[in-house]
Amino acid sequence: MSGKTITVIPAKPTSFSASLPGMIKRRKVAAYARVSTDKDEQISSYDAQVDYYTQYIKSNPEWEFVEVYADEGITGTNMKKRDGFNRMVQDALDGRIDLILTKSVSRFARNTVDSLTTVRSLKDKGVEIFFEKENIYTLDSKGELLLTILSSLAQEEVRNIASNTAWGRRKTFADGKVTFAYSSFLGYEMGEDGNSRIVEEQAEIIRHIYSEFPAGKTAFDIAARLTEEGIPTPMKKKVWQASVVKSILHNEKYKGDAILQKRFTVDFLTKRTKLNEGEYPQYYIENNHPPIVSAETFEMVQEEFARRKAAGGFMRCVSPFSGRIICGDCGGFYGRKVWHSNTAYRTYEWHCNNKFTKRKYCTTPTVKTESIEKCFMDAFNSLLARKDEIAENYRICLAAITDDSEYVRRRDELDKRIEDETERTREFLFKRSKSDSDLDRVNEQYNKYIAVLDDLQRERQEMNSKIALCAAKKSQVKSFLKLLRKQKTLLTQFDPLLWQAAVNHMIIYHDMTVKFILRDGSELPWIIERGVRSYVKRAKESDGSAVSEKE
Repeated sequence: MSGKTITVIPAKPTSFSASLPGMIKRRKVAAYARVSTDKDEQISSYDAQVDYYTQYIKSNPEWEFVEVYADEGITGTNMKKRDGFNRMVQDALDGRIDLILTKSVSRFARNTVDSLTTVRSLKDKGVEIFFEKENIYTLDSKGELLLTILSSLAQEEVRNIASNTAWGRRKTFADGKVTFAYSSFLGYEMGEDGNSRIVEEQAEIIRHIYSEFPAGKTAFDIAARLTEEGIPTPMKKKVWQASVVKSILHNEKYKGDAILQKRFTVDFLTKRTKLNEGEYPQYYIENNHPPIVSAETFEMVQEEFARRKAAGGFMRCVSPFSGRIICGDCGGFYGRKVWHSNTAYRTYEWHCNNKFTKRKYCTTPTVKTESIEKCFMDAFNSLLARKDEIAENYRICLAAITDDSEYVRRRDELDKRIEDETERTREFLFKRSKSDSDLDRVNEQYNKYIAVLDDLQRERQEMNSKIALCAAKKSQVKSFLKLLRKQKTLLTQFDPLLWQAAVNHMIIYHDMTVKFILRDGSELPWIIERGVRSYVKRAKESDGSAVSEKE
């Protein structure tokens, strides 16, 4: 054993790799540069990085210049939109790059997972990365440990920036500052004073959309018409989608108001957002800018959405009467039927959808569209004749029928109890976590506390619902009175928007009597005429109802 000989085989130099005997091969070197904004000072930094690495690589005789890959105005938290970065990684994996130079870990990637995944995939292919600021070579034995630490620090920096940005946005929300994406928002532009100004040509499109929907059109129908007429979308596209029409119909900005913080960022790395369903406060700004449609029209459209959904989600509302006429026999909806569709005598008639089913035969009548329209006009004209009386009655009783003071008082009591019970639960957990080793007993008591809190929260939600119903009732009554005052003359022709604004639904009974359930919650009995038959309406002085006598 004493004659053992040890010969040292020197390591290969990292700057060269063996090729053919007697030859050396220069390393193929690329660089990566990135700035995250389009500001002038950042663009200067971007240009400086590209120029620096180009000259730096070319000045080294042991290196073969490949390219300076770059992304301008792109965030480093996610690789999906970094085209230059992704192209560089693919070239390296394909064997066209041996060494990548970059300014720092944060310039390469601020997401620890993305950073380490990329480094390891390149390392498996023998591709090395040099981070100049940190003086790290990834093929070095210490490289990955240092890289993990530094990437985590860079990621935390991004988290802090995102948190500060979110705080700043919420501060502007709380201050009531509303911003518009004018380039993709139909109907408004920024005025010379910095405030929103209506673009009348675009506003007419919005008003048309808001008039078509309550008149019976669907979002799909409206989108098809807009596409056919060659009207560009808010994003300047040629084809309208139903979802775009729905977003316009749901957007409160068109009535001059604004809701702030509708969505929030869930993951600062992926930038994924979700609808704010109470996780963060929202801010409702009234009268923020000039409205394109009235508040009544906007609310009417929202009610129409809710009505169609409750009525079974009509895919195609062929008429303003769709889903709004109810059978007095079975409670089902009336549907429209076409008679003599291929002749000059084509007519539209309505009857209960269950009228001819085998299990149920409804005795309610089939009525023509014209008869329903005339019935509504006659009934509404009767309201106009006594609108002053109606307004006075509501003036006397409105405060009483919409009084929510008891519900508000009870909600305040519940808020105090919830606060006390929550504190009590916290104290229990704090004490037991230090002194009690019987986890089953602790959990049992904890579940009792939670059950009490659940009951209190449930009752509080009921109080909120009752308060909201009182507010809705008050709003409905005021809107209905405004509607009556606005109508100066008796109706001479059917107005589908007036029908939508005045009537919640209409019930038809077997004896040709009907009942209009109006928006203010009141009921208006009347008589309907069918076909060519006419009925003489005689109002009963006692209760305002109507009877009929066939001529």
